[in-house]
Amino acid sequence: MTPSAVTTDLDFDRCYRAVQARDTRFDGQFFVCVSTTGIYCRPSCPAQTPRPHNVSFVLTGASAQQQGYRACRRCAPDAVPGSPRWNAGADTTSRAMRLIADGVIEREGVGGLADRLRYSPRHLTRVLTDHLGAGPLALARAHRATNARILIQCTTLPMSEIAFASGFASVRQFNDTVRDVFAMTPTQLRSARGAHRDITGTTGGITLRLAYRPPYRWAWMRWFLTSHAVAGVETVTDGPDWTFRRVLSLPHGTASVLVSPQADHVRITLRHLDMRDLGVAVNRIRRLLDLDADVAAAEEVLGSDPALGPLVVAAPGIRLPGSVDPAETIIRTMIGQQISVAAARVHLDNLVDALGEPTDWPDDQGRCFPTPASIAEHGRSVLRGPRRRIDSIVAVAAALADNRVEPHPGMTASDLYAQLVELPGIGPWTADIVAMRVTGDPDIALTHDLVVVHAMNELGIDRGAAEGWSPWRSYASMHLWRHRLAAAGA
Repeated sequence: MTPSAVTTDLDFDRCYRAVQARDTRFDGQFFVCVSTTGIYCRPSCPAQTPRPHNVSFVLTGASAQQQGYRACRRCAPDAVPGSPRWNAGADTTSRAMRLIADGVIEREGVGGLADRLRYSPRHLTRVLTDHLGAGPLALARAHRATNARILIQCTTLPMSEIAFASGFASVRQFNDTVRDVFAMTPTQLRSARGAHRDITGTTGGITLRLAYRPPYRWAWMRWFLTSHAVAGVETVTDGPDWTFRRVLSLPHGTASVLVSPQADHVRITLRHLDMRDLGVAVNRIRRLLDLDADVAAAEEVLGSDPALGPLVVAAPGIRLPGSVDPAETIIRTMIGQQISVAAARVHLDNLVDALGEPTDWPDDQGRCFPTPASIAEHGRSVLRGPRRRIDSIVAVAAALADNRVEPHPGMTASDLYAQLVELPGIGPWTADIVAMRVTGDPDIALTHDLVVVHAMNELGIDRGAAEGWSPWRSYASMHLWRHRLAAAGA
């Protein structure tokens, strides 16, 4: 093997210094291909540092696999945080990566992915190959390989079932991919499960360790999840070892997830899961908790601002609460317009109790958040408040149910915002919140939010100052939000 020329947007010297330092902050942001061994690693791999002339750097594991490299058994490069560039970018490659991680190719093929991004399949393949060193099929194949490894090593499912649950078209394709990526047969990979500490199997489900880049301000995320929890759908426990449980509506059915934050990772347990939804469920939890953020980069910029600097020092590791379901996020945000968080929870609890489909798990009762179709049909008899507000929510639910509006994480924040403000009852505040949470865009200034405005006024910050916080204005908004709520005793 020869070092690849596909190192677009990667500075060799900077990457190599990260490898020499075994800097975990760069895990997932790029991968190290070692020509003498034929393996690819995460930058923090504990193995001996290879010589510079024997390495090259790529943006994705799929690119390394395309060139014939296998995953390092020692550092498991597929068990790292995702690259923050896919959330931060509004370019085609970033938006495509967000959709591929959500399993769009497995469900809709390359044509479906291209349609969502408004490209032809041929042009999309050319763009991804030019920028990432791998086309959409190769990128999806890398995700399937990771899902297969998890199922092989933490379940006792037969290999044939794992093959189709992982998204492979045939057992032969599954066997070939596992051998190509991990240099082991599926049976050998299962026997080596002890070497991978990021996954375990239990009779109650699948438990995974999800990595993130520290710091992480769990107190902030706990407050957000607790204050917005809807009865039946979500539960947050008290105490230092707090947990978050919710019902997930996934492409092939419902599942429950239990999230347990740890000092250096997040432990999640998925139950009642159709295994075809494994990768989708993990991706959506990662997005909900903003686990792939490079928060240190954001705070380096925000910390230099005279007004924001003290807020960053006081609460490092603030994250953006994401979304597990764009339609749900839109409806919940609309219901929360112009009323308190507590009042919104009362309305949402009533909505879920009346229209939420109950789960059929005798050991784990819960409810799914109502579908847009259900809200469009029955919302007027359940929702309370001004008639105009109810009509707007029902009209938006109907637009979502009829696919006249199809919000998804592959949209740019500006496109999603433009679509939302065209809908009845949605103004700039709602559009900003939804665009930030659904797309994960780090650069949305919530200057229409009263809590943020009050915080800025209290700190003597002019609205025009927000321009200087780019490209991290979403995180600046969260710091201001937290500051104001903390001052009010929330």
